[in-house]
Order: sequence, then structure tokens, then C-alpha cells
Amino acid sequence: MKALVLTGVKQFEIQNLPTPEIAPNEVLINTAYAGVCGTDHDLYAGRPGSAAAVPPIVLGHENSGIVEAIGAEVTNVKPGDRVAVDPNIYCGQCEFCLTQRPELCDHLSAVGVTRDGGLAEQFTAPASVVYKLPDNVSLRDAAAIEPVSCGVHGLDLLDLHPYQKALVIGDGFMGQIFAQLLQAYGVHQVDLAGIFDDKLARNKEQFGVTETFNTTREQIPADAYDVVIEAVGLPATQAQAVAATKKGAQVLMFGVGPQEAHFEMNTYDIYKKQLTIQGSFINPLTFKDAIALVSTGKMNIGGLISHELELEQVQDFLDGRISGVSKAVVKVGKVGK
Repeated sequence: MKALVLTGVKQFEIQNLPTPEIAPNEVLINTAYAGVCGTDHDLYAGRPGSAAAVPPIVLGHENSGIVEAIGAEVTNVKPGDRVAVDPNIYCGQCEFCLTQRPELCDHLSAVGVTRDGGLAEQFTAPASVVYKLPDNVSLRDAAAIEPVSCGVHGLDLLDLHPYQKALVIGDGFMGQIFAQLLQAYGVHQVDLAGIFDDKLARNKEQFGVTETFNTTREQIPADAYDVVIEAVGLPATQAQAVAATKKGAQVLMFGVGPQEAHFEMNTYDIYKKQLTIQGSFINPLTFKDAIALVSTGKMNIGGLISHELELEQVQDFLDGRISGVSKAVVKVGKVGK
């Protein structure tokens, strides 16, 4: 089978690999689409994602496809089923798994990170992370369900109410996902701050955002928001997130920044405003919610996918030679939309 193999830091090779064998509890999937996200940028550059990727490895942790074969113990899917895959695999035995915090698993593994993923014509995954798709969810859109599920986990950590006024900082794919998710969760006003006029305008005109701010020339209102989602991961935007809060507000620090980065905040403001500052890591048990949000039309992720790539174009994209990308998916196999 054809596969794009990460062989070293910023090194890819197209290789012909054997069809992977499946264990009794695993599923063999013919890949349709694989999404490419910020985690892939990190892994390509030799930085860890949810875990470290050790070359040679096939990346691709946002995947959809058709079930080709199942192990003897598998009962939840069958050959021919259209599926999406939650990449994260938990041990089920560590302190965090046993106290209902599997996202913090001490032995976390992941499809497309610690084991071969979807940037190949076929890959395997435990049946426990393989989800059958409703007929009205396309395989193309399904390749972006994993980031939606990560956003769902972030919002599940917050106390949300319709009266709240929310701000999302960051007009990348995840920021745009959060702008839709907050509305789906019933928040009555959702504003978006970013740096690209076209993305900001599209989210206001098509996706229900109330107000937008281009932070290259506009100030985000201070002391104004009940909920702030930071979806960039830079010290400057993290500081902006805290400054934008009103009393009693919640800040979700979702953006992934450099491991050595720090930002400054006024600790008296945290005390006086009684702020909640919450981190969010991956997507424990939120995949079915994400699929439901897409299936019911509460999330329009297809409208955010701007580029459909071939395997041979992935390195150009990760090297920054393809511009204007909102969300890129890779068409890996010939299994339809």
C-alpha cells in the first residue's frame, strides 16, 4: 500500500508498505481522508503532540474511511461500514483512567502519533475508537470530526449558559470550530478575534458570529466577556484572553504553544474577578457528541475545509508553501466522498 512515512525531522518519503495485520480487537480501514492540523506541524518538526512520534511513522490522526476487515472480537462495526476514528487510546489501568480522567492517561497512545495513522491507504485501530458514521455525514467532513471532539471536551469543562457573552481568540480552524460550538451550546453572543479579514467576515456572514476584531488594528474590549476561548497558544493572545474577562468569567486555554513559553497576568485581577482559568487536553469520550453535532447540522465543518490535498502535497503544506488554508484534508484513497 502507498504511505507517506515520516522518516526524520522534516523528512517524508512515499513508500510502499505491506498491508497491516489486525489483532483480534482491531479494525483494518481503507483510508478515505486524513485531516492535517497543528499537531502534525509539531510532529513534522520533531516536537511532541499528545505524545512523541518516533520515526519511521505514518502520521494522520484525523481519519475517515471504509472498514475492510475486522478482528475476531470486534462487534461494533463490519466490513463496508463508513467510519471515523478517535485516535486516542487509553490504558484503562492507570490512576487517571481509574478516576474518570482518561485524557491524562499515563500510557496514552494514539493513531497517527505513536502508531501508524491515516496518511496511508490502509491503517488499523482498536475497535473501541472506531465510530460508524450516519449516512448524511460525508467521509470528507468526517476527517475533521476529531478536532470538533477536542472542542467539545473543552466546552464540557466549562459552565455554559445562554445569557453569557463569549469571545474566541484565534481565527484558525479550531477558533472557527469553537465559534460554532459555543452557538450550538446555546451561548447567545459569540464574538471572534483574529488576523485574517476574509475569515472574520465569513464567520460573521455565514456562521453566526456577532462581532469580529482584527487584532492587527483593533483592540479587543477589556472586562467584557463571561467566557473567553484562547485558541492560538501564544503568550500575547493568552494575556489578551485574561484581559478580556469580566467578573466571574471563565477562560479556556486551548491553544497549544511552545513548551517553554510563559505569559504574564495580574494575579490580583484573578482574585478580584474570581476568574476560572481552565486547560483542555484532547477529547475523552466526546466523539459521539461531535458526530451528532455534525450530523444534525449544528456544526458546518465542510464549510471550513478549504483545501483537498494529495499525499505528495503534504510536505509542501507543512513547509508553508501552500497559503490561504483554513483547513486541509488529504484525499488518500478512492472510496468516495
